[in-house]
Amino acid sequence: MKNGKAWYDTDGNVIHCHGGYIIQYDGYYYWYGENRLDNNYVSCYRSKDLKTWEFRNHVLTTDSKVEQLRFNMTTDLFKTDGVGNKIKVNIERPKVLYNKRINQFVMWAHYENGRDYLEAKCAIATCDTPDGDFVFRGAFNPYGYMSRDCTLFEDEDAAYFISASRDNADLHIYRLTEDYLNVDEHVRTLFQGEYREAPALFKKDGMYYMITSFCTGWAPNQGKFSKACAIGGQWTSLKNFGDETTYRSQPAFVLPVSKNGETKYYYFGDRWGGKGKKYFESTYVVLEIKFDENNDPYIIYEDEVPDFI
Repeated sequence: MKNGKAWYDTDGNVIHCHGGYIIQYDGYYYWYGENRLDNNYVSCYRSKDLKTWEFRNHVLTTDSKVEQLRFNMTTDLFKTDGVGNKIKVNIERPKVLYNKRINQFVMWAHYENGRDYLEAKCAIATCDTPDGDFVFRGAFNPYGYMSRDCTLFEDEDAAYFISASRDNADLHIYRLTEDYLNVDEHVRTLFQGEYREAPALFKKDGMYYMITSFCTGWAPNQGKFSKACAIGGQWTSLKNFGDETTYRSQPAFVLPVSKNGETKYYYFGDRWGGKGKKYFESTYVVLEIKFDENNDPYIIYEDEVPDFI
């Protein structure tokens, strides 16, 4: 597998898992991501070695079952135009966590109406299995705030939802309720007026790291990172991460992989194909994150995808 090239599943089909997220469950890695083909929204693949990917299911589509979680949530999985034609909504940057308390897989994503980016809501879907048919539970604005590019992060004692707000000018951190089905507290606003999006959060040796991109549409730009000793604490000023285009990619997530008592951290990014096609498409860039003498993260570009396991 090579960075920036098409990846294929075990059936020989191109993998469509853009803006995604990977979790481990029951001996497998499950990869969720955007798929804008046909009536799809989110697809799921699984692997034991992070290189050989088996397609499992289109876990969220326009035909998914809808069960409204709360009365004030938007439940449309498609809209109609002025003459009655169906228009797909946008479900972007899907992230999934397994909640042991309720024995469910909970997806959070960015929701838009399919015509513009003015709804700026977060969406929730749930399933009893990692690769089954997710039930769409609705979309809403957390505490009334706009919510666009987003991610999830599970800590030892709580889980968090992070999303861009105020027309992408700010980044909000929310602690989730114990069932992961709502926001419980607006913990902190980060990078006010910096216009950071595509957040990817990870933790190493008690330190929290946030990688983000600037807002330049679908064009790549200089990635930056910040770090903090506590997720709701003081975060450092933004510093450069990668080169001036983050090696022509945008952050999707960071995956920790442990082997023989050692944990390595891998940057997963999308190399977007651009607008004006039937769907937004991308290839993938995966690079090992290394750390300098100040424990600042950095990446060096390699053509080959790393050997994870």
